[in-house]
Amino acid sequence: MRREFESEMLQTRIEVQEKTMQTIATELHDNVGQLLSLTTLTLNSVNLNNSEKAAQKIENSLSLVNKSIKELRELAKLLHGEQIVETGIGNAIQQEINWLEKTGTFELSVSNQLFDLKETSPDKDLIILRLLQEIINNIIKHANATIISLNFYHDNHILHLSVKENGVGFNYERIKAKKSGMGLNSISKRIEMINGKLILNSAPNNGTNILIEIPYP
Repeated sequence: MRREFESEMLQTRIEVQEKTMQTIATELHDNVGQLLSLTTLTLNSVNLNNSEKAAQKIENSLSLVNKSIKELRELAKLLHGEQIVETGIGNAIQQEINWLEKTGTFELSVSNQLFDLKETSPDKDLIILRLLQEIINNIIKHANATIISLNFYHDNHILHLSVKENGVGFNYERIKAKKSGMGLNSISKRIEMINGKLILNSAPNNGTNILIEIPYP
């Protein structure tokens, strides 16, 4: 059992790292790359014979460069991988929410009450982070949702994670019986591994509500 747990933890670490690198690659291409391209275009259009316009364009370019630096600093934090988790599960979760918010695809309602959590559990934290990544990934790929509500809190030694969306939904019992589809087996397996409990309510055309309860620490 110990060997199986260690193997699952290694797989989880690899998946978190892969997700991190995908995020970094996307942000470098779609965000930082565009900012720097715009900076180049702006500087190339500077006409030194018109000092007033030139000054404005240079000021705009500096603003774009500063924004690029800020974005790169945020990406640098992600390169630390598991160190994100070491700053606390509340911060790790918030990082994922921030990237989801940046897509501009969803209307988000967020309550993250885990920032001041005194307890820590590095192994559990890594698995919890990966669980959230998988759930968000499923929503982006399959749900066709427009609204996502996220609620995270700790009460009486139990960590509560709630994710609700208004997407197309699905027949959970059928998918569960088939033991396939949308990474639900992986999610269920990891929740069981840390003695957690999964409550999933979904129906076609009626969205999905996921509740996870995990003994913590």
